[in-house]
Amino acid sequence: MSDAAAGRHTRFIVLLAALVALGPLSVDSYLPGLPDLAGDLRAGAAATQLTITACLAGLAIGQLIAGPLSDTYGRRRPLLAGLALYTIASALCAVAPDVRTFVGLRLVQGIGGAFGIVIANAMVRDRTSGTRTARLFSALTLITGLAPVFAPVLGGQLLRVTTWPGIFVGLAVLGAVMLAASAAGLPETRSSAAHRPLPAVVGQLLKDRVFTGYVLANGLVFAAMFAYISGSPFVLQEIHGLSPQQYSAVFAVNAAGLVAAAQISGRLVARAGARVLLLAGLLGATAGGTTVLGAVLTRAPLPALLIGMFVLVSSVGLVMPNAAAQALADHGRHAGSAAALLGFSQFMIGGALAPLAGAGGATDALPMGIIVAVLPALALLTLGVLTRSMPGERTRAGRLAKDLPGTGDRADTSIADEPASSESGSVWRTG
Repeated sequence: MSDAAAGRHTRFIVLLAALVALGPLSVDSYLPGLPDLAGDLRAGAAATQLTITACLAGLAIGQLIAGPLSDTYGRRRPLLAGLALYTIASALCAVAPDVRTFVGLRLVQGIGGAFGIVIANAMVRDRTSGTRTARLFSALTLITGLAPVFAPVLGGQLLRVTTWPGIFVGLAVLGAVMLAASAAGLPETRSSAAHRPLPAVVGQLLKDRVFTGYVLANGLVFAAMFAYISGSPFVLQEIHGLSPQQYSAVFAVNAAGLVAAAQISGRLVARAGARVLLLAGLLGATAGGTTVLGAVLTRAPLPALLIGMFVLVSSVGLVMPNAAAQALADHGRHAGSAAALLGFSQFMIGGALAPLAGAGGATDALPMGIIVAVLPALALLTLGVLTRSMPGERTRAGRLAKDLPGTGDRADTSIADEPASSESGSVWRTG
């Protein structure tokens, strides 16, 4: 790769990483200002929490909108429209007169931010194939893991010089910068539009049991991590007596484990294969969740619980990039819709199941232990049942070759580093 091509590649990845980070930054950066926000908008605890839920809902719904639109009209136009929507909604959040208006604007902000997430993932699939796709998804997972950790820290630092509306002004400025950078620096990676009716595309994807298997496995493990995020503050602080600072340290160590696993995945995927690393991640998540449940049931010392949590969260760094690469491998023509369903499932399954971790209140860790043990095991079972080869299906990769990059579907081949057919159509069969 020439120096000029390497420079374009680096700028491309940096822009995609920033787009992926918009969602986590929108959810978490204002958390240190929640008490002041509640006071200024005269909102109760439930209404204040709803401002978080609204953004998460927007991130889920927005992906279902953005993905099919980007398959139909190309990547750039929907992306720029989504970033413009995000920027306007963020600015309006800063001047919201009451909590109801603020909740509505947070929903719109989440929808706009979702365009960046899903189209970034689709662009990766447009430009790459096989192990290259898995490596880039590992890089994006790094951002996904770091952004939630540093977003509250960034918000806390901003509150030293401004109030909570200033955080949303900052998000609006960031959105405007991303809009300008994307307009100037991101090429159109979708060389031809798919004019099939959107319900037909989604129906085709959902009928593919292999795609569905990877999507469900990814969503179930993501839900287990959500359950850890929502349940661990009570388990570790209320039951085991950790201070907020100690809990923050535990959370940061676990996030570092996720980031490290994602980077290890990126380095090993060419040698081991995406499916092997995905299975390793699922086995690790199952082992970690089972350890957490065992520690809860036996009232084991705190280190046993912490080890289980670390293994569980770190394993997500192996699952997410490789599940995404496998799910999108055979759907190059509809990468936007496929990425949308993948992202939507994460938020919907996680949002539906994670609250169950608090079913026992602040003094019972058993519900969280059951959820983080059962969901990864169910993900492993789902993957095994839905993605195993059936008689006569080994010709599937050849029949789907027209969907892969390098056969008229990829706008620019300069970023891929191996033939498109080398892995993307068959790795899920052979591992």
